[in-house]
Amino acid sequence: MSETAIDPTVPPSGPGCVDCDASGGWWFHLRRCAACGHVGCCDSSPAQHATAHWRDTGHPLVRSYEPGEDWWWDYSADAYGRGPDLAPPQAHPADQPAPGPADRVPPDWRSRLHA
Repeated sequence: MSETAIDPTVPPSGPGCVDCDASGGWWFHLRRCAACGHVGCCDSSPAQHATAHWRDTGHPLVRSYEPGEDWWWDYSADAYGRGPDLAPPQAHPADQPAPGPADRVPPDWRSRLHA
């Protein structure tokens, strides 16, 4: 794995999926890129921005950005990964709902998730 796959000093890009925020979308759960801090939505989310970020950048490792979760995913190996502690915060704010953000989640959100 490349030395640049993880930068433990870079903070997350924000409390939510940066791409969904830019487009007015919503997410189910969040993932944080270990190389650059990009926060993207998970593959169950409609837009799947975390995976798109990996495809666009080649940054293979993400860490869950959900409160209480500390697991890693390695896209290049299609398997769980591991890594060091990252710059805080380790998760989105605990009072932020999932799915979120609350004002953009449609009433039929469950039917819009990817399996």
